[in-house]
Amino acid sequence: MAQMTILLPDDLQSWADARAVEGGFGSTSDYICDLVRRDRAYAVKLAALQAAIDEGRASPEVDTSIEDIIARGMARHGLS
Repeated sequence: MAQMTILLPDDLQSWADARAVEGGFGSTSDYICDLVRRDRAYAVKLAALQAAIDEGRASPEVDTSIEDIIARGMARHGLS
């Protein structure tokens, strides 16, 4: 495991320490690691969403009603 040293202003250090205790983390370091993990997961989801948006924008226009699109999506997921 790699080691990193960060410097925080006193108010952020106090806040992080309190959040670590409130969140049941073993240490402030564990809390910071959790924040970084969550940020990484968010970035992956955001990239996937952006890729889907880009794919949608690049796709051709169709003459299908929104109701038909929703019905097909519901059926595809077994929700109809």
